[in-house]
Amino acid sequence: MSHHTQREIRYNFEYERRIKACFIGAGGHAFRNVYPALRYAPVELLGVCDLDIGRAAKFAKLFGAERAYSDHREMFEKEKPDLVFLVTAYHPDGRVQATDLALEALAAGAHVWMEKPTAASLVEIEQLHAASAAAGRMVMTGLKKTFFPTIEKLKDLMGSPQFGPLTSINVRYPQSLPAFSDRADLVKMQSFLDHIYHPGAILHYLGGSIERVSYEREETTGATVTNMRFRSGAIGTLHFTAGQSGASIFERVEIIGQGANAIVENGTSLTYFRKADLPAYGRAASFLQPDENAALLFEPEHSLGQLYNNNLFYLGYVPEILHLTDAILEEKAITKGTLETAGEIMKLFEFYRRTDAGVTITL
Repeated sequence: MSHHTQREIRYNFEYERRIKACFIGAGGHAFRNVYPALRYAPVELLGVCDLDIGRAAKFAKLFGAERAYSDHREMFEKEKPDLVFLVTAYHPDGRVQATDLALEALAAGAHVWMEKPTAASLVEIEQLHAASAAAGRMVMTGLKKTFFPTIEKLKDLMGSPQFGPLTSINVRYPQSLPAFSDRADLVKMQSFLDHIYHPGAILHYLGGSIERVSYEREETTGATVTNMRFRSGAIGTLHFTAGQSGASIFERVEIIGQGANAIVENGTSLTYFRKADLPAYGRAASFLQPDENAALLFEPEHSLGQLYNNNLFYLGYVPEILHLTDAILEEKAITKGTLETAGEIMKLFEFYRRTDAGVTITL
């Protein structure tokens, strides 16, 4: 089954069946990236809730919701949503606000789509698991990186006869790890928790479960290089490039198979180096390979007012929401952004919280 499937996108108003939904959170990220994605999903937005009722009312008007609330319990009671979207912030102690809200939404009988991070500990993810099972409702975390068309294409290449199974992987992402003495403090770990879900999601999606990890840390920037071995036998590195330029390409993913490799840079540029032998050493006059061995380059055009060159699509925001709404309408289980995956990423977070540099741990 191809993970990277070209689907014809339908607009919200074209769906005959739409899911009754409510949304908690009226912040900048939700405004830019999540509410606008609902234009392409089978969702009927009934209520918007924010502690600031004025903001909730403005968002409701802009994004076509029926009503605004400042109390989510009142909204759940009055609207009886089948799906709740959560894009909220952190508690003063560094815990994730959405974790408790998700538990309340499940108790109210709704499925949950929540922005990452899912929680701040493995214990909390296990609580969500139990509540999800008890309610018979799904909880999906918005792991957008696993819905990038380019990352889905990498997944497709892996295991194909031309590429072979994954043997190694490198993920590079700009993030600083606080000093070991600060890691018990969730507030000081907030940026790390907020961002580890992105590279963590890619590593889990492409490599599967991690078996063994260790890292080295650079003192001035908090940059780290982590070595890992996956249960599959593949190996990998996670390079947290704290200290890189604000003008740099942001991230890079490379997968190596058996005789082939592929690189995604900046999320939207994919180069697939197909199987090819080196030209005769010391004898070849040309570096050009036969066309059937040449690299393939995939990049979007940015001239047309298309869906695919809009960040709601190439950054995975619309596809991740459709993954859940499709599952709800078809009464199937989600396969991406699951609590199992969130738990695997949380194991990595807890490894960094508890382990000093140079120590190898089996997860």
